[in-house]
Amino acid sequence: MKSIKIAGILLFTAICANAQVQLPIEPVFQNTYEKGTRSVSGKPGQQYWQNSSKYNLVVDFNPVSRLLKGQAEVVYTNNSPDTLKEIWFKLYPNLYKKGTPRKSKISESDLGEGVKITSVLQNDQQLGLSHLQIDGTNMQIAIQPLLPGKTIKFKFNYNYTVNKGSHVRTGQVDEGSHFIAYFFPRIAVYDDVDGWNKYPYTGAEEFYNDFDQFKAQIKVPAGYSVWATGDLTNPDDVFQKQIVSRLLNAEKNDAVVDVITNEDLTGKKVTQPNTFNTFKFEAKNVTDFVFALSDHYLWKSTSLVVDPKTKRRTRVDAVFNPKHRDYYEVIDFARKTVESMSYKFPKWPFPYNHETIFDGLDQMEYPMMVNDNPVDNREDAITLTDHEIFHTMFPFYMGINETKYGWMDEGWATIGEWLISPMIDSTIVDEYGIQPTASSSGSKDDTPIMTLTPDLKGSGSFTNSYPKPGLAYLYVKDYLGDELFTKALHHYIKNWNGKHPMPYDFFNSINEGSGKNLNWFWKPWFFEGGVLDMAIKSVEKNSVGYTVTVENKGVKALPIDLTLTYSDGSKETRHSSIGIWENATKQVEIKIKTDKKLSRVVMGSSHVPDKVKSDNSFNVN
Repeated sequence: MKSIKIAGILLFTAICANAQVQLPIEPVFQNTYEKGTRSVSGKPGQQYWQNSSKYNLVVDFNPVSRLLKGQAEVVYTNNSPDTLKEIWFKLYPNLYKKGTPRKSKISESDLGEGVKITSVLQNDQQLGLSHLQIDGTNMQIAIQPLLPGKTIKFKFNYNYTVNKGSHVRTGQVDEGSHFIAYFFPRIAVYDDVDGWNKYPYTGAEEFYNDFDQFKAQIKVPAGYSVWATGDLTNPDDVFQKQIVSRLLNAEKNDAVVDVITNEDLTGKKVTQPNTFNTFKFEAKNVTDFVFALSDHYLWKSTSLVVDPKTKRRTRVDAVFNPKHRDYYEVIDFARKTVESMSYKFPKWPFPYNHETIFDGLDQMEYPMMVNDNPVDNREDAITLTDHEIFHTMFPFYMGINETKYGWMDEGWATIGEWLISPMIDSTIVDEYGIQPTASSSGSKDDTPIMTLTPDLKGSGSFTNSYPKPGLAYLYVKDYLGDELFTKALHHYIKNWNGKHPMPYDFFNSINEGSGKNLNWFWKPWFFEGGVLDMAIKSVEKNSVGYTVTVENKGVKALPIDLTLTYSDGSKETRHSSIGIWENATKQVEIKIKTDKKLSRVVMGSSHVPDKVKSDNSFNVN
């Protein structure tokens, strides 16, 4: 989710034994090493496991009354070594239930009775509703012991009214358009670190889900098209012939195809002329399933080869209200993002068959879907589009626990936005979050990045999840160089895609993948707070040129960018990566070899936060 937007000789003044730096580790993670589910190398341990489910979802949605009637059948497999005596579920629509604790502001008119479960079968046996222990967005069901390796089946009939306003990631978009997320009872994650994920959904923190299999049938009235996670398995049953033909064409070609046009909408030539149409989708090994619908949206589509080895293609869609002029270019931004992700950063083939950007009322990501509001200018459209699509890798491909560690996905989407936006438009200098990071550093809201996301307060809720980790990743990339950084990042991805990595799995994977112990950097950046501020202490003449002394007023390593102005009016820049601080404490000296007379030195760059800039320039006498 997005929240809108060298040459030179180095002398170090102090040396420390950085190879001996150890990261503080919580007992719950130490336990995973002892149990063998995770390893200090960063790889999954020999005893690693995770549970999974198979969902069969049947939905009847009335877009006028907004009543969603559903049937959810789920088969859950206990792959853990533990015997489970209860199953925890998430009832996310209960965010809109009266009395549910929440952090998001919701209008009184959008509050209702929440999810009404009308019947439950457990292993094909009727279960009394009194067995359902519902507390806000959590639901608990006591069961007969479920042994390791065994399965249990539930079947729910339920209904609820989708919110018309107070759009928190889901709900009505306009008259005739809806984005429907979190619409079914789903089993919570049970993992090797915490057991059951019992964190309630408050509307603020994001999600943590298992990798599951989904089959879905979505029934809507005539004239409504449906887009969703997964592949549409019955296009001929729901769309008219020319729509299917255009869609198939888009899946095979690079050109942008107008799948649904204004003329199609006016002439009622989009969906089959039935009273109702049922759209069927399948999605494998994904962490969530969502759908969206509209009776008046345009649909542009294209595709591209994302894996040159297999020639696999990904279809990219933009589905939008024709009144929103910014959305006509979104198809191009989305396509370029998928291309850049596949070939430039993170240089990993886009993992899914399609990606649909839906014109909604939020800035939120889902597997194969994005719910993005229209924006006022082209740059915002680019940065919003690439940010949300980048989430395909983190958290969806990597199975991250966003609820506890939002930085493990939002930080990556932030660096993805910083790097990919200029690939789409070279005039963009994306400084998203840099100034808030600088100004809030060292304040009461400045806590270590490792602070659990639900515990963040004030501005730290943004900076700790987005720019601070994004900067850390960017600085490590700069320090290692593109080739070694890509190797280390791919090592992490190979270790953990389709699984549930935790913070230490990331740190240790990058260390191992790069062949460098980066604990000297991880510890202050992720486990400590402190001001982000550097100063030029002095500029002194020496026998070969000048010595520039830079002071770090905090504990976090920052790159140093100097702009040197000479008396003849010429300028040059000098860049030092975070490596300049690897064996230093508070000061470093940068030697400038030159026979020119230096008149002024200015320190700073667009992606280095500095709280006090008044000491970043120095006039040389």
